[in-house]
Amino acid sequence: MTDHQHNLPSESRFWALIPCAGSGSRAGADGPKQYRQLAGQPMVLHTLAAFAGVARIANSAVVVAVDDDFFTSQEATYLIANRGGATRAASVFNGLNFLLQQGAVAHDWVLVHDAARCLITPGQIDALIDACATDEVGGLLAHPLSDTLKSEAGGRVAATLARSDKWLAQTPQMFRIGMLMDALKQAGDKVTDESSAMEAMGLSPKLVPGSAQNFKVTYPEDFALAEAVLSARLKGGHPALIQSVAGLKGK
Repeated sequence: MTDHQHNLPSESRFWALIPCAGSGSRAGADGPKQYRQLAGQPMVLHTLAAFAGVARIANSAVVVAVDDDFFTSQEATYLIANRGGATRAASVFNGLNFLLQQGAVAHDWVLVHDAARCLITPGQIDALIDACATDEVGGLLAHPLSDTLKSEAGGRVAATLARSDKWLAQTPQMFRIGMLMDALKQAGDKVTDESSAMEAMGLSPKLVPGSAQNFKVTYPEDFALAEAVLSARLKGGHPALIQSVAGLKGK
């Protein structure tokens, strides 16, 4: 344990932050994809239910666009921040400020999670917390790359890349609130995930094995796959069947 860790209070809390201000343009849907119905309810509510199933999470905050009134009609047990930014990084930064206003402190942990990764489970969230709660930096769920990876030039294969050290970044990504705010301030709006901001500060976040099921619903065909997995779970489907359905997305 480093001197830095010795100076951190042991009673740090865990918060969830769900940026939910995107337009979902790649999904080809009418309106934001996170509000599309999947297995009987809007996608984002499946996401929030997973965090509600983790006893160690002090509270979850959803960052939505300023004019987004979706949650006004919901029986919310989570926090709503109408302060979405023009980019994911801006929304996350605004959300972190919001958490501080709600009683969080800089040394608390935040788990930032994509609203569209609606197949996340409480078990996966707990595994990330277990792996990172005593880590000096923090970390993220990620999945080892199983497909052969190609680089492209002019629509043709330029090279085949070694995949043994390649991982697909997922969320949640878990860091101390104060450290992440500093990292986002320095990195600016261009970073597409929180780990990138921490990496830009010279830090090396921990990779925690996730699941092929924890994919981000992005394209039209993803909705059918997510629907199938969620429906199987809700009906108490056999784990092997659920895994085989999720595997269609690409392991």
